[in-house]
Amino acid sequence: MGQPESREAQQPQLPPGQRLQRGWPVTHYGPVPRFRPDRWEFRVFGATAEQGKHTWTHDEFTALPYNTVVADLHCVTKFSMLDAEWGGVLARTVAEAAPPAGHVTHVMVWAEYGFSSNLRLSDFLDDRTVFATHKDGELLTAEHGFPLRLIVPHLYAWKGPKWVRGIEYMTADRRGFWEERGYHNVGDPWREQRYSYQEEPGDGPGL
Repeated sequence: MGQPESREAQQPQLPPGQRLQRGWPVTHYGPVPRFRPDRWEFRVFGATAEQGKHTWTHDEFTALPYNTVVADLHCVTKFSMLDAEWGGVLARTVAEAAPPAGHVTHVMVWAEYGFSSNLRLSDFLDDRTVFATHKDGELLTAEHGFPLRLIVPHLYAWKGPKWVRGIEYMTADRRGFWEERGYHNVGDPWREQRYSYQEEPGDGPGL
């Protein structure tokens, strides 16, 4: 009988332009927000199926079904972490509890200080998109996004903001914080979609 393949033999190639990162660098724009559990609220609003707003307190949100996803993280600054275990609430779990209207095409993810990132609805509902509270079994630190960070493994990491506070269902695309500042509207690392000048027809609003 043949021997099982080594981890190195099974390991997929990194996306173009990326390098393997052993640790987890801290990267973000602006200060680390202070977590106030009594004031914290997660909102789902915009074009919801019930035409209303859904809200969860911190205790209510963390009581939603907990799942783990083993996935890589690819930062646009060119480092990649492989095989991290992200624990938290799947995005589709949120969408099932607070469903979008039938004509929704995109989601805007909102975080502290008004930070935002836009996603196609299909990316948001991907089986591995998760609102993470833990990494490798440990609670996230404040610098890495506690109490809630979105992980979208198949897109660059800026598409998954730290310190998430809610989502907005949208019936048309519009750019988020970094997308308005020259980053690619889709952000697929395997296609090296880093900057807006690389966008092709259909990649962004008005294209």
